[in-house]
Amino acid sequence: MCGIIGYIGNENVKEVLLDGLELLEYRGYDSAGIAVRDRMTAKTDVYKCAGRVGDLRKICSSDNHLFTCGIGHTRWATHGGVSDENAHPHQFGAVTLVCNGIIENYRELIAEYHLKDVLCSETDTEVAVALLDYYYEGNPEKAIQKTVEKLYGTFALVILFADQPESIYSIRNVSPIVAAVCEKGTMLASDLTALCRFTDRYFVVPEYHILALKEDGFFLMDLDGNRAEPEILTVDWQVDSAGKNGYPFYMEKEIMEQPEAIRNTILERIKNGLPDFSRDGVPDELFLDCKRICVVACGTAMHVGLVAKSLVKSILHMHIDVELASEFMYGNPVIDEETLVIAVSQSGETIDTLEAVKYAKCQGAKCLSIINVRGSSIARESDYVLYTNAGPEIAVASTKAYTTQLSVFYLLIAKMAFLRGNYTEEQVKKFVSELQHVPEVVETVLERRKDIHTIARQVLEAKDLFMIGRGLDYAILLEGSLKLKEVSYIHSEAYASGELKHGPIALITEETPVIAAVTQSGLISKELSNIKEVRARGAKVVLFVKEELAGGLSQEHELIILPDMRDEFIVFPASVALQLFAYYVSMDKGLDVDKPRNLAKVVTVE
Repeated sequence: MCGIIGYIGNENVKEVLLDGLELLEYRGYDSAGIAVRDRMTAKTDVYKCAGRVGDLRKICSSDNHLFTCGIGHTRWATHGGVSDENAHPHQFGAVTLVCNGIIENYRELIAEYHLKDVLCSETDTEVAVALLDYYYEGNPEKAIQKTVEKLYGTFALVILFADQPESIYSIRNVSPIVAAVCEKGTMLASDLTALCRFTDRYFVVPEYHILALKEDGFFLMDLDGNRAEPEILTVDWQVDSAGKNGYPFYMEKEIMEQPEAIRNTILERIKNGLPDFSRDGVPDELFLDCKRICVVACGTAMHVGLVAKSLVKSILHMHIDVELASEFMYGNPVIDEETLVIAVSQSGETIDTLEAVKYAKCQGAKCLSIINVRGSSIARESDYVLYTNAGPEIAVASTKAYTTQLSVFYLLIAKMAFLRGNYTEEQVKKFVSELQHVPEVVETVLERRKDIHTIARQVLEAKDLFMIGRGLDYAILLEGSLKLKEVSYIHSEAYASGELKHGPIALITEETPVIAAVTQSGLISKELSNIKEVRARGAKVVLFVKEELAGGLSQEHELIILPDMRDEFIVFPASVALQLFAYYVSMDKGLDVDKPRNLAKVVTVE
């Protein structure tokens, strides 16, 4: 969950590291630091502090020395509080190190190597750097090999050795590291966003392989000393797409990018009006041979699964479970060779989802993943992968990942309905045609964003807020509620409307705004009945309503009008409207929209 970067080359090393860390801050922003090799003295200088990368820049600004290489880190605290001492990099003897992950047996190592009185921080990482120094006798590869044999957990280590002035070393287990040779040196990072302004070609460092970066290239070997050649991959987005492009926050930029992201995700998977996954290498048999579906995911991705669950039941009439990946293995899931497991993750590095995929494969299930990052850990572990083609998503609160993951599920369900005889060819083509219309409808919502902004101001002072809906509306609001919690810090809960009378309505007062969704034509009378119940308790209601259902409602409620679509597809415009609502509340409260407190974008530790 931390951001890592390393660079060796002839650009301004310090600026490359700081710029890269700013792009990686969504992985953690409790503290930040860099270690740079001074060209004149060959010493390794460390600059670090609690706070953001902007704070780190200030303490680096007065130093005009020339540096040959360096490593950097932006932290999401796991072991040890947020302090200057616990910030990375850590130094011990001849070794300087940054780490992403958790060393699970660090207490045992402290006892075994008598480190209690010599460590300066509370972190597990400092134990790893002390161990490296203990084993280092001039041969970096041997020291790394002996150290990782002692480490239990997931980790990505990036290392400088005092007497190896022209090299950066790295090794990993599960926690990601990507690397690249570019025109002006070589680089590594915890993900592509820090590399893509320099090159469009990269490779994923294989697990338990030692990588040595040099200015003019790299050396990769396994722990037995055998040379390895990595698979070179190509970045599938524009080099400048990781920037804000004039928007004040990444979240707004990424909300506005959704029409294009959805188009990029679906267009090449539609052939003659029918869903087609042949370019992805996904065979039809995968969808015919399964008797049940199990979706595993976390957070926003899990909410995608809940929308899919509703459609799978209503269209395919199949048994489907949606499992929280963090609870999956501990709940004795019913998984076998007739189960199609679908894993969903923006980054492809979510540790709980990765472990769920590994478990499911051990039970004989086939695993299909919906991922945004090529070459990621979940992608490599899965039998088949469908990439969302959303481009980089930097804001911690996910937006375009959600709608592109939904888009893939809609194509999957249409494909299965056709193959399994639930839909005729004509029905599938109508379904796919409506999906192709989604980007245009989302653009209409974006054009109305000023109206959403005006209404969003009404909940700025709320401490608690409820969201209510039925059927698909409830699934939509679960994600809308999460967005509002994440970025505005308003306590928000989504409830199925019919459950209000079973307890939650006791919390409804004049001080508790309610957001309701009315988008399902067959449920409108019940939806409006539940809304009257909360209005009778004094609640002010903001209503997200499909245009064709809005007649006569404007006199009683604040309305956010959604463009008309088939009921199954209204999730797209409704979700984008809810994203905008949460964004404007956060922005108007003066919060850091892109970096909500206590959160990190990529969860790589359990």
